[in-house]
Amino acid sequence: MEDELYMRRCIELAKKATGNTYPNPLVGSIIVHNGKIIGEGFHQKAGEAHAEINAINSVENRELLKESTIYVSLEPCAHYGKTPPCALKIIEIGFKRVVIGAMDLHDKVNGKGKKMIEEAGIEVVSGILENECLDLNKRFFTFHQKKRPYIILKWAESADHFMDQDFKPTQISNSLTKQFVHRLRNSEHAILIGTMTAMRDNPSLTTRELTGRNPIRLLIDSDLSVPRDFHIFNKEAETYVFNTIKNLDESHIQLIKVSKENFIAEMLEKLHEKQIQSLIVEGGGKVLQQFIDADLWDEAIIIKNPNLVLKNGTKAPTFNKMSERSEQYRDNVIEFYSNFKQNTDDSGV
Repeated sequence: MEDELYMRRCIELAKKATGNTYPNPLVGSIIVHNGKIIGEGFHQKAGEAHAEINAINSVENRELLKESTIYVSLEPCAHYGKTPPCALKIIEIGFKRVVIGAMDLHDKVNGKGKKMIEEAGIEVVSGILENECLDLNKRFFTFHQKKRPYIILKWAESADHFMDQDFKPTQISNSLTKQFVHRLRNSEHAILIGTMTAMRDNPSLTTRELTGRNPIRLLIDSDLSVPRDFHIFNKEAETYVFNTIKNLDESHIQLIKVSKENFIAEMLEKLHEKQIQSLIVEGGGKVLQQFIDADLWDEAIIIKNPNLVLKNGTKAPTFNKMSERSEQYRDNVIEFYSNFKQNTDDSGV
């Protein structure tokens, strides 16, 4: 019970860096001596110190470390990257005990960190709040296991299941759900729309409702028909344009060629190559339906306005799933769906 309490604090710390650690996972760590937390840390940004190192560096009296337990939400790394292996640092210090939330399913780690620490004679306990710790990094694990980004479908619809009225931009969500969407964008790596949405709505796809990072913007534009003076091409964020004509890399805009016959699959392969770990698909209806029909989604978020009847326009996707939960935002309801399947074997698929 005590281990769970401390691991929950690790998860809280890890979440502080949501959206900032790509391509690395979210990790939190604390150090406990005689029932008192003497150090805390979390991984803040890729290329910077890992959670365990930040926790160790926060301890004022280093003499206490050998008599302490270090808690970490994800198995300590065992390989050299931009930073040395955390497992080696833990061994060097000689902690009395190491408590791990979830094992790191990345093939460079996957039990190696735990084994190194155990072989050094340090007690290791793992699997504490394992499901919560795995859920914390479902984007990271999906990326490495399924070789594609974690995919979130998102759209707004009226009571009669239309996304707009008479195929023109229509306000369905309210100011509260708009803020929710901007927080979502701030938390995810990239955001995708199709040609029709770009032409009809001319969106900027930024987080203008709050301060924070903008996601990488992804545009499906097979024939490169969206004008270059549209908002999606401004300098507020990087933009990747998936098309069937050519490749071109120019400052903040990249044109990426994929085949017409296998468009979605090839696009996801390219995103994996570019280390894009999570993706919000914002529409329109045709693009969303392609992902639904191919069962290529991990979460879906539907904003519904039960008081709005539009009668004609772009039909919302056909989506016959049961929601896990819903939240009320004044006259809007947000429904949440999950299709996330965690692979915990060693197959990497």
